[in-house]
Amino acid sequence: QICLSLVKLLFYLAHSPLGSIVLLDFQPRQFVMVDGNLKVTDMDDASTEELSCKEDNDCTLDFPTKSFPLKCSAIGKCEGINEKKNLFNAYRYFFTYLLPHSAPVALRPFLSDILNATGDLRYGINETLEAFEKVLHLYKSGLYLQKRPLHLKDFISLKGFRTVEGEDYKCWPSYSHLGCLLSVHSAEEAARICNSQSQCQSFIVTQQKTWTGRPLALFQSSMTDLIPDANAVVYIKRSASSGERL
Repeated sequence: QICLSLVKLLFYLAHSPLGSIVLLDFQPRQFVMVDGNLKVTDMDDASTEELSCKEDNDCTLDFPTKSFPLKCSAIGKCEGINEKKNLFNAYRYFFTYLLPHSAPVALRPFLSDILNATGDLRYGINETLEAFEKVLHLYKSGLYLQKRPLHLKDFISLKGFRTVEGEDYKCWPSYSHLGCLLSVHSAEEAARICNSQSQCQSFIVTQQKTWTGRPLALFQSSMTDLIPDANAVVYIKRSASSGERL
């Protein structure tokens, strides 16, 4: 969410009515999340000036660990230098820390491609935004889920009940510090996750939604008391259930 919002912001800066705007003091502290969108807190160090040049050798974009040769345009400006400076700073301050983590395994190759392409400045801001939106579409639609044997068949569903929420086993990246609360596309994906975790014995798909509209599923290691809830369904591993308990 943070990286996508940043890319949308940089896309606007690259195509602003004032021309391409560069953030000269590009630091994480310069940004803040407001209603799920990244905002720049200080525009004092923003500039529309692009480096003047006479030849391509005048257009090297230097960073502490990398340098990039750019072209000198016919009007004597280094082509795309503001856009590329913003994008590489986004790569080194945000993408490298946030993109490799917390995405479903099937989507990680797409994020690695974005990371590598922006780190080498092979992508401009247009291509970067397009790549992010493709990943978001795959994530929201569930198209990244490969066709595998159904996992829900390993579970008994109890409609009209939910379990008592409390401190339980932890997982990463959980939305709760008390237990294992993860974003899922469906109960089938939740069942697959539960089957992959040795501690998991049951789960519920909650009414909570993430910023993408995906529900959160709570995974639990033991069967606690069941509470009547007309809108809920508890999924229990068949291997964990017993006649006495049910």
